[in-house]
Amino acid sequence: MNPKKLLIASLSLLLVSAPTWGQSLGLDRIAVVVNNEAITDLEVKQRMVQARSMLAERGIAAPSEDVVRRQVIEQMVVERAGQQLAKEMNMRVDDAAVDRAIDQIARNNQLERDELLRRAASQGRDLSSFREGLRSEMLMQRLREREVDARVQVSEADVDAVLSSLGASANTEYQLAQILIRVPESASPEQTEKARARITGLRQQLATGANFAQLAAGNSEAPEASAGGDLGWRAAERLPTLFVREIEKLKPGQLSQVIRSAAGFHLLRLNDQRQVSAVAGPPVAQWRARHILFRVSESLPEAEATRRAQDMVTRLKAGEDFAELAKKHSADGSAAKGGDLGWLLPGDTVPEFERAMSRLEAKEVSDPVRSPFGIHVIQVLEKRTDVPPIERQRAQIRQALRERKAEEAYDSWLQELRDRAYVEYRGDSL
Repeated sequence: MNPKKLLIASLSLLLVSAPTWGQSLGLDRIAVVVNNEAITDLEVKQRMVQARSMLAERGIAAPSEDVVRRQVIEQMVVERAGQQLAKEMNMRVDDAAVDRAIDQIARNNQLERDELLRRAASQGRDLSSFREGLRSEMLMQRLREREVDARVQVSEADVDAVLSSLGASANTEYQLAQILIRVPESASPEQTEKARARITGLRQQLATGANFAQLAAGNSEAPEASAGGDLGWRAAERLPTLFVREIEKLKPGQLSQVIRSAAGFHLLRLNDQRQVSAVAGPPVAQWRARHILFRVSESLPEAEATRRAQDMVTRLKAGEDFAELAKKHSADGSAAKGGDLGWLLPGDTVPEFERAMSRLEAKEVSDPVRSPFGIHVIQVLEKRTDVPPIERQRAQIRQALRERKAEEAYDSWLQELRDRAYVEYRGDSL
């Protein structure tokens, strides 16, 4: 999840009109047990209020009470399992980080922090509950960075394959909505056919005039279900090839046929499409850089990784060879090439890395730099201002592929996290 979107979503939960958390929402009995921890009925009902409020903000009629409850409980099960994993890994989000996130929410919405808190108080919001919800979201984001994003690799062969497959979709962006009915890898033929029948039935409803957003909110098992299935604008290279092949046949407003993927069965609605310029635009700064990476892990805590990175800086400034040190010590795939990352364009690397790199002069070595991948020591070998169109296109495709692979990997990781958890439903929870 994009951190900015995460914070904006959290703000919407804080400010929308809804019953105050102080209202009585029923007896606080146990609704579900996740491994050795309980989720109470009160917590579930509070989250249901949030879910209905988010749908109302988007003008989408909420599904039935039972459907909302089931969706909310499944979301909470995954979150609780993630929190437990983070605890096992000694990961935490301290109060100062939550405060910084709240300040960012205020800035994103052009509010002063005090005004944000006054609005919360005037609506009877329990600020403590909001803070804990935000803390949980931030913890899941850090888990994603560590367990998923840091492992995503995009090769030049991947970029070549996309370039050769785009065809008519090159330089095209699509505004899409999706309904997904999942099919587990271990599903029996009967389970698969049941899922196929379900998605086929939904398509028939849509073909006769049913509202896509409402059906997605009530039936889709994709993360964007609570937004009515809205995927927003996606470049062709950010979409699976089987999606692109299907939507190339559609006009805005039309439905796809049922699409089978490893995740399950999909229905897509093409809301709109647009062409984007293939021209590279004005020249931009580029850097030929190399780095040494120390990945933070249980066996290499952040403090020790930073100490080792600082030791590399000292040795490099004393005249030792960067390439040789990278080959011996870097945990990145570029180690075999002496840490060489080639020419990098804006957006090719994570923001923390790019900010540090952009401040360096040619041949200069950075101090240790923290990013989601770990602790880096960076050296810029050359700088230039130039954007050959094909290089710009390759850079854009590389970034889009990285985002797509990260989304797919995170989705799979969440499903694995859910499958590994022991879950016991109490009473009429589901």
